[in-house]
Amino acid sequence: MPAVTPPLKATGANALPHPVLVRSLQRAYSAERAASLAYIGHAASLRDPAAKARIKEIEQDEWDHRRHVLAILQHYGLPVSRRLEVQYYLIGQFIAACCHVIGWFMPYFFAGKLESGNVCEYFVMMRHFRSLGIREHDAILYEMGMKEKEHELYFLEQVKHSRLLPWFEKVFAWGRGRSRNDVDLEAKYALEDGYQYCPRHDGKPALKSP
Repeated sequence: MPAVTPPLKATGANALPHPVLVRSLQRAYSAERAASLAYIGHAASLRDPAAKARIKEIEQDEWDHRRHVLAILQHYGLPVSRRLEVQYYLIGQFIAACCHVIGWFMPYFFAGKLESGNVCEYFVMMRHFRSLGIREHDAILYEMGMKEKEHELYFLEQVKHSRLLPWFEKVFAWGRGRSRNDVDLEAKYALEDGYQYCPRHDGKPALKSP
């Protein structure tokens, strides 16, 4: 009796037929390295040991996020974008170098603004996965989104009393009274409802819970 050949496992676009989600995963993977490299420069520019240690912790969080996103890409047989890897590597190195010459305020401020936008990235991914009927990544995406929110609040805490903040907040739309996400760590949605965050971030209303 001839052996039965098992069906091939779908990979790439066949396994994850959502181009926007695929691109978001690829971009997040590369952007997390850019953030990590930037924080290496930021930490190196600081003199206070406690501040330096906290930035190193945040750097490690970003390396961890990169590892988690890679696991998702590999799960579906999706490639890493070489173009984005090069692009974000250069961005990260440039920001790292700038931290040594632009003073203390701007590295904290722009890190906070960046993290504020990164929060939504992972919750929108959760929503995209749910549109495909996939919920197995909810926990890690929720965890990464919440960790990015913690980062945002840390950076805001460092600059909130600066006389520069009101002006930067007006120009760059982030600060004490403005955030790029709707996450409140004091009143968080439960994991199963995390997809409801950032309903306007992808230009579509949040899905109803299945």
